[in-house]
Amino acid sequence: MKALAAGIGVVFLSPILLAGTGMMLASSADAVQSNSSFSSCLSDIDSDKVAEQVTKILDGASSKDVHVEGLDLPAEQVPNAATIVATGLSLDVPKKGQIIALATAMQESRLRNLGSGDRDSLGLFQQRPSQGWGSAQQIRDPVYASEQFYKHLLKVDGWQQLTVTQAAQAVQKSGLPDAYAQWESLATALQSAIAKTFPGAGDAADDQDTNQGEKPSPSTTGCAPGQDGSGFGRIPEGSVPKGYSIPKDADPRARKAIEWAMHQLGTLYQWGGSCTDAHGPDPMGRCDCSSLMQQAYAHAGITLTRTTYTQVGEGRAVSPADLKPGDLVFSRGSAARPEHVGMYMGEGLVIEAPRTTKPVRITPIKDWDIRAARRVL
Repeated sequence: MKALAAGIGVVFLSPILLAGTGMMLASSADAVQSNSSFSSCLSDIDSDKVAEQVTKILDGASSKDVHVEGLDLPAEQVPNAATIVATGLSLDVPKKGQIIALATAMQESRLRNLGSGDRDSLGLFQQRPSQGWGSAQQIRDPVYASEQFYKHLLKVDGWQQLTVTQAAQAVQKSGLPDAYAQWESLATALQSAIAKTFPGAGDAADDQDTNQGEKPSPSTTGCAPGQDGSGFGRIPEGSVPKGYSIPKDADPRARKAIEWAMHQLGTLYQWGGSCTDAHGPDPMGRCDCSSLMQQAYAHAGITLTRTTYTQVGEGRAVSPADLKPGDLVFSRGSAARPEHVGMYMGEGLVIEAPRTTKPVRITPIKDWDIRAARRVL
């Protein structure tokens, strides 16, 4: 990776990158749209087309000859994106971190090195000198700005288990915390296309972050609310949403676990309950969040440990953007020590034993602040 970093240093000096990522100051009249102005849905990005156009730009093609969906000024924006990716590679930041950085810069500046913004915000990430990000001159240097973003990201506990939006917000602390999701697909396509232009970078990134690079699911992009459980409308506690069925392609063991859990719907939560007789007279036979997961999978022939704190270490980590029926999803607390667990059912739904006085129920995943996700099959 050190050799790769040395090669990247040469790339920073190339004419096309200097033209695109030099300290270009945009006037306030040229500033990007307000952060309150969301883009159209960009979940169906053609990654091959993006790669083709990105290569043209980096080879010096005129902006008249290229078109990248979601980029209004590709001749300026693509070199800035290349700087962000190159900086991430030089710091050994995994692929997901680079995608987070690109999505953040898309939202904050539309990948333009702005000389103005809200209050004293500047540059690609709209970092503020008054908030300790560096001097105005430093922040206007795209390499410095990218380095600072990555350094802050890497300090976020469990950032690799967070969604792109959650991770970006942990760094930026934006007044519009949900806005980053809309850029995930484009950021993923840009990262993939740009990383391939650095010899060996694609292989290195894949080795570090094997679960990334897959197309984000609509439930995390903010583009398809029907896939985040909202399409079922209000779900009465303890009931199955009308129209739901376990996806046909679900793993048979996950299907058994989901079916068993659904038979516990409507039974009251009991902290410390074993979930071995949720419908019986003994309160301690009822379910808490982790015992519901443990017993559901026990009936599918899979042994899980007893608590949320230990279940977060079961199986393998998966991206919240790539959930499959049966995956465990964790919320509250931190990624390393979450305080609640549920089971993803597909169709944007999660089954859970929520808390005292509440019954086992099904909720839309949009209501979950996912800290981690694990696949135990």
